[in-house]
Amino acid sequence: MNKLYSILLTLTFFSFGFAQDEAVNFNDALKAHLKKHNIKSDIAYENKNMQEGQILFDSLVQNHLVGTKFEDYDFKSINDKKEKLSSFKKPIFILTYASWCIPSEGEIPALNKLAQKYANEVKFIILFWDKKSDVKKIAKKFNHNIQVSYAHETYKNDATIVANMKHSLGFPTSYFLDENLKVVNIKRGGAQPPNKTAYVKAYTMNYNTFREGLGSLLIEKNISKEQLTTN
Repeated sequence: MNKLYSILLTLTFFSFGFAQDEAVNFNDALKAHLKKHNIKSDIAYENKNMQEGQILFDSLVQNHLVGTKFEDYDFKSINDKKEKLSSFKKPIFILTYASWCIPSEGEIPALNKLAQKYANEVKFIILFWDKKSDVKKIAKKFNHNIQVSYAHETYKNDATIVANMKHSLGFPTSYFLDENLKVVNIKRGGAQPPNKTAYVKAYTMNYNTFREGLGSLLIEKNISKEQLTTN
């Protein structure tokens, strides 16, 4: 009897450990928590309380989305290549855009510089919510270390990714995933410097904002201490 009890206890322990290690699906976490978040967020933004809106977003991310397993989407690049996220075998940084949503001053140069420095350690992807024809021109502004991809409602195979990414957290949004597609962090786009900010300062703000996010993917590189400064 004691032997049987010991076996059952061991099996229960291993079953519990497996369940603990199995990550919650990112899309399931969104379905469970996004509606409640949006109600509170809409009220904050209607009252022009931007700080409260950001706090609510950060709370959603840190309490419910970090650690979830991202969907292994097929990403179509501008050069007609299609690849699953899991094929990259390294951490992934995804930034979502739309061609009609103009990046802030210095944003693209900052991304290009970071991709040039860290492309060996991180896969850089810019995902536009556009048709391919609308992305071709702006895609030329990103260097070869950045994969420019696209997805659109009118493409039948894009329905899932559009629903789960574009119509959930909006854009521009930065997703930081580890090599196993677990969510490490999610942030709102770039630095958004004020109008008429000098180029060097705007570039520096964007560089530091994106670099901070990359630091969560490359902790062993200690790049969180690497920061540009400007007067």
